[in-house]
Amino acid sequence: MKPSGWLELLIAAALVVLAAFVPMFANGYWLSIAVTGMMYIALSTSWALFSGPTHYISLATGAFFGVGGYMVGTMMSDYQLSFWVPLIVAPLVAAALALLIGIATLRLSGVYFVIFTLGLAEMIRNLISWIQNNFLGSRGLYVLTDFRDHHLYWMLLGVAGVIYLLGWIVNRSRIGFALRIIGNDETVARHVGINTATAKVIMFTTTGFFAALVGAIIAPRWSYIEPNQVFSPQLSFLVVIMALLGGAGRLWGPLVGVIPFTIIWEWVGVQFPNQSTLFLGLAFLLIVYVLPNGVVGRIEQLRDRIGEGRS
Repeated sequence: MKPSGWLELLIAAALVVLAAFVPMFANGYWLSIAVTGMMYIALSTSWALFSGPTHYISLATGAFFGVGGYMVGTMMSDYQLSFWVPLIVAPLVAAALALLIGIATLRLSGVYFVIFTLGLAEMIRNLISWIQNNFLGSRGLYVLTDFRDHHLYWMLLGVAGVIYLLGWIVNRSRIGFALRIIGNDETVARHVGINTATAKVIMFTTTGFFAALVGAIIAPRWSYIEPNQVFSPQLSFLVVIMALLGGAGRLWGPLVGVIPFTIIWEWVGVQFPNQSTLFLGLAFLLIVYVLPNGVVGRIEQLRDRIGEGRS
């Protein structure tokens, strides 16, 4: 193991410890922002586990996130179960769904994969809305717990830490190597004997599991849940934009994008609530054309140029 690898892990552990103290110094509005930011850190880092090395742009985050939140609402509201039961069950259900979807669709690539994953969230949202409106007789579900923002923040921080540790391990494993080869040239990966389908399905399933876990944790924050709320296509786009802004090529890249974009997004939502979608589109175009490799990628390019100039 290279010393730099251990150093990266130690820095990440130190940041997690420091982040745990945020609720002690922030309250009210800023604690709410911190919870939102930690939610997106977990989601974007999880998204980067699969999409970062493979370059497959997945817009399915909203679907799996919605499964987590909706199952918490259903199991607590309709079946009066403890919050901890759906917190365990929902990610497993989402992982099984991601596994089936992965087996069926990960032969797609490019724009076809992007379109399919976006349609997936919309299909699930409309299907659940139709079932509720026609058979269940109610549109929303109540999630009533004693959790406050600081509890949710600490749970999300724990999940984000686990995701980062998993990504650190995967990056140094054979499957991580396989995913990077797939991202460079999938045809070459197949020719050298890499089982590309298996590698992609494993990581796609993993991201589905964590997206649902985050959705389940954040459900008590809303108290009242409906399909249009948890199965949000906007959330999928936000996760992609934040990860790409920071740089999905590095495991810690999404962190660089999430923190500033969360603050800007909250400001836009307050100041220009009717133009948020326009801002989202402009941000996406700006990142694609100006920062295709993210902030981290641009910093690394500048560092390489400086190094070349000195040599």
